[in-house]
Amino acid sequence: MVKSKSKRRQVAVSKSIQSALFRDPKQFRKTVIARILAFFTLWRIRLIRYGYELYRRLRHEVWEIDEEEYKACFRFEEGKGLQPMGDLGYSGSTFFITSNSKFLIKSLPRHFEHTFFRDELFLPYYDYMASHPDSLLVRITDFLISPYHTLGGLLRLTPAHHVIMENVLCGRETDPASDKWETYDLKPIDYFYPERDLLPDRLMSEETMRKLVDTFDDKMRITRAQYEDLRRTIEEDTGFLQAADAVDYSLFLVRFPATSKPDNIVGRKTQWRTGVTSADGKWKYRAVLLDFFFAKHTFHAQAVTGAVQTFNLVGRKGPMSITTTADEYRQKFLAMIDGMMELHG
Repeated sequence: MVKSKSKRRQVAVSKSIQSALFRDPKQFRKTVIARILAFFTLWRIRLIRYGYELYRRLRHEVWEIDEEEYKACFRFEEGKGLQPMGDLGYSGSTFFITSNSKFLIKSLPRHFEHTFFRDELFLPYYDYMASHPDSLLVRITDFLISPYHTLGGLLRLTPAHHVIMENVLCGRETDPASDKWETYDLKPIDYFYPERDLLPDRLMSEETMRKLVDTFDDKMRITRAQYEDLRRTIEEDTGFLQAADAVDYSLFLVRFPATSKPDNIVGRKTQWRTGVTSADGKWKYRAVLLDFFFAKHTFHAQAVTGAVQTFNLVGRKGPMSITTTADEYRQKFLAMIDGMMELHG
């Protein structure tokens, strides 16, 4: 029974996402009747594309993504549609992947995350990505929101906000050496993480716990020129995030055998998205910056900071990633990057 409800929910969310992407956003009009009918929706809620025109410009003019190819990734054909990936985060986010693995869809169920992204980060993100086409910030190609309040959303049965973004694991499924691909979701390790160190293991899946304690116990063996390019790009990207007062973002690092030739991402190619070959010729690396939805100045962050300060009077666990300053988090993030490197040449 539980599995049946979960499956029904996944199908409904998948169809809501697909309908939003193929509906002309210019034809949407809010009406009183539609508002009333939408309120009683539990599963398949209506979604619209927020900031459609600006995202279209990013896709076409900056990232060189062909619109027909983009839409084809989300079509439901021959039994293939969006594939659920389960609830992979401690935040309660749900994930879907397109059938060709080109794009991921992540829900933003927490109010402070989607309001920060919509009301404060959306326009600066557009301006920054438009002027920095080779940025390592993950490419967010669409932002879907529910224009109405619904019972499904209020009861948190169905997510009402989703970001669509590139998938840097694109090509793994068709690679004969797919079992040798490795992924790391990396943050500075000298912080105390309450979501990892306070919540009992039984409340989280094994996969979620593994993601919270990711460490890279090796070195990225690259040339000095590659390192300087990577460091310069990450300095610029994290400088943008610091200006937005964002913390708790991570470096998503992928490495796979250098002999592999996986499919590339859709659109403009950059070396850290197609794969940088290691100096010893054993690996290729891909990297993006993820999860920049937590702002220090939001009410939620301020409340958490107060709670942590009170807790630390007793627990003395030290600074936490979600209560540090944006400047300090950035400096430790850059230090983490430097510590991962082994330069050659």
